[in-house]
This record gives sequence, structure tokens and C-alpha cells, in this order.
Amino acid sequence: MAERTLRLGRLSRRFSPVAWRRVAALFLVIVVVLLLSLALGRVMLGPGALLEALTHPHTPTGLIVQELRLPRALLAALIGVALGVAGWLLQQVMRNPLASPDIIGVTSGASAAAVSYLAWLAAPLGMAGLPVAAMLGAMGAALAVYGLAWSHGVTPLRLVLTGIGMAAALGAVTTMVLAISPLTTTLSAYVWLTGSVYGAGWSDVTGLALWCAALLVPLAALMRTVVLAPLDDALATGLGLSVQRHRAGLLALAAALAGVAVAWGGAFVFVGLVAPHLARRLSRFPGTAQMVLALLFGALLVMLADLVARTLFLPLDLPAGIFVAALGAPFFLALLIREVR
Repeated sequence: MAERTLRLGRLSRRFSPVAWRRVAALFLVIVVVLLLSLALGRVMLGPGALLEALTHPHTPTGLIVQELRLPRALLAALIGVALGVAGWLLQQVMRNPLASPDIIGVTSGASAAAVSYLAWLAAPLGMAGLPVAAMLGAMGAALAVYGLAWSHGVTPLRLVLTGIGMAAALGAVTTMVLAISPLTTTLSAYVWLTGSVYGAGWSDVTGLALWCAALLVPLAALMRTVVLAPLDDALATGLGLSVQRHRAGLLALAAALAGVAVAWGGAFVFVGLVAPHLARRLSRFPGTAQMVLALLFGALLVMLADLVARTLFLPLDLPAGIFVAALGAPFFLALLIREVR
């Protein structure tokens, strides 16, 4: 894939025109899926009716589209963006194609913290603290994995193996909390743990968008570190990178992104695994274009899963996480078999 160098004064940046054309094409696919999400449902809308609903928000169809379907689709996209970038970061830092937030325990930490909040703190404190609880749980799990894997430094292999054990332990904590919680909390938490954007509103979209923006802006300043992360530790150090400090920072950033995604959508599994792999198929160079492709693929996966969950089994409205898992599980097994071979 041909690359070019863009120079602006003393600054220079490599970029691939082909990769960015693929970014534009993928973005158009997402726009098409968004329009389908707005048009399909219990009330089917043709192109004319959809246009009228978008331009006249106070009509019955306008309320359906702008107050129910549009925020739900946008929230699904934002959840996919956060998980796609989180998975891409983890695979870069751990140099392992099997690394993802749900496999190494980050999602499990967010889920355990969020379920505990739902069980004991939601009633007195309200739901506003749920994102903070989930993010703290995710970052706490990442910190614990990093600490347990430390032995004169941290290697990617130790991080992955420790993360798998941490995911199992935190999954047991989540099950225990559900077992001792009131029945109503348990039922709602089970649906939430599957992964769902049911009942999404504009306040949810705004809240998650602000968190994503706050976490992605620092990532732009760390792109050089991310590009060097897959290199051997000695080589990265020779290029001026403080390996352990930057590895810990990128791990915390990935954990925070996964945590806020879990807070608003529940435990969508395998999105952080599948999206980065699809991105690498379209862009081999681990730069900005590859990251953008990963976040767009994450958005597309969750949006498609929610569209299928909402329309395929009408009048039922199933959790979207079921369909993401149905796609991701065989992908993970095929990837695992390939790595073993």
C-alpha cells in the first residue's frame, strides 16, 4: 500500500491515500446503515416518509425517528467507537491479536463495578454515577492486571495471561453480586450484561459522546507512542520511548474507553477483538487511518447488531449483544486456531 509524507513546516506525517479512501467508503456504509436503522422497525418508513420525519420532528413519525430510533442508533455507534479503539490499543500494546477488553478482564472489571453500583448505590445516588463506577472498575482491573504481571517490567505475554485469569475472577464476582441482589436488579442487570441500547435517549448520546471526546483527544497526542508500541522493548527504548510508562498509560486509556462503553451499553463482547482485525485488513500501517478504521468497524458492528436485534424478530426487541457475540465467537475461535497453527 503506497504511502506518502505530508509536510507542514518542520512537522511531517506519513499517510496512505488508499487507506483514507477506504475510511471514506466505510463511513458511507455506516451512513447507509444509519438510514436503514431510522426507516426499519415496527413502523416501516419509505424514503419520503423518512425525509418528512427528519424534517418535521413533532409529527408521530418524527417522534419515532428523532426520539427513539436516532438516539439509539447513535448510541450504538458511539459504543462501537469506544470498544473498537480500546481493542485496537490493547492489541498494539500487548502485541497480541487475541487481546481485547473482554478477554483480558477490562470489560469484566467494568461489569463487576457497574453491577455492584446497580445493586447497592443506584437507588440512593441515581444513575448518573454509573459511568464513573464502570470506568473505575475497568481501570482498576487494568491496574491489577498490570501489577500482577509486573516482574522487572511487564511483557505482553504476561499481560495477556494475567488478564485472562483476572477476567475469570471478576466474572465470578459479578455472578456473586447478582446472586445476592434483589430479583428486579438481577433481571435488569442480566439484560444489561448481554449488551443493549434499548431505551436510549439524547442524554445518553450526549454523555457518551463527551466521554469519548475527552478520551480520544489525548490519544491523538500519543499516536507516535502507539505506533512504536508493537516494537521490541529494546528497539522502542533505543528510539527514545519510555516503554513501561507509556505501556501503562495506553493500557489505562484503553480501559477507560472500554469502561464508558460498558457503562452506557453493557458488556458487548468481541467488538474490541473483531474491529481491529478488520481494520488491519484494510490498512497495514498502524497509524491514524488504521485506528479510524477500527473505530468505524466497531460502530458498524454494534449498529448492525442492534438493527438485526430490533427488526429480525418483531415484535420482540432483543439485546444487540446476542448478535455481536454470535458473530464474534466463531471469529475468535478461527483466530485462535490460526494462531496455534
